[in-house]
Amino acid sequence: MDASGWLKEHIRDIPDFPKPGVVFKDITPLLGHPAAFRHTVERIGDHFADHSIDKVLGIEARGFIPAAPVAYRFAAGFVPVRKAGKLPWRIESEEYALEYGNDLLEIHCDAINPGERALIVDDVLATGGTAAATVRLVERLGGVVVGLGFIVELAFLAGRGKLQGHDVVSLITYD
Repeated sequence: MDASGWLKEHIRDIPDFPKPGVVFKDITPLLGHPAAFRHTVERIGDHFADHSIDKVLGIEARGFIPAAPVAYRFAAGFVPVRKAGKLPWRIESEEYALEYGNDLLEIHCDAINPGERALIVDDVLATGGTAAATVRLVERLGGVVVGLGFIVELAFLAGRGKLQGHDVVSLITYD
């Protein structure tokens, strides 16, 4: 079995969550399996190993988990991208659409300095709204998006299309 198939064994499907008709891809079994979690962090890091990275952004909330050790690997800073109202200081915000509604993302206005190279990490690439909003936040602050790394991609939702022009890696793909 290839690495993607092995990792897929550690993803649990939760039907009708957060609403009827949605099959939620639960990564907590993968996070709880030391070898699978380590492999996830290493594969995302390996994909971007030839890049200089100043900041790794993790998107609330599950994106924080793989993003922090990826930041550590690159000796880069970690930047949390939060939902509205969770950051205590001056922020930049960006509205986005996801497969089951709309939301707002925020980042501290000093989290990315002009010219800094940023890697965005999240658990799932679905419609691409969250990731595209994060790209816009980085670019608005003057940063350069090196790429985006995801544990799971729901290819049938075509989110990758919103990230054209960026290096995107997904470890597990559901067609």
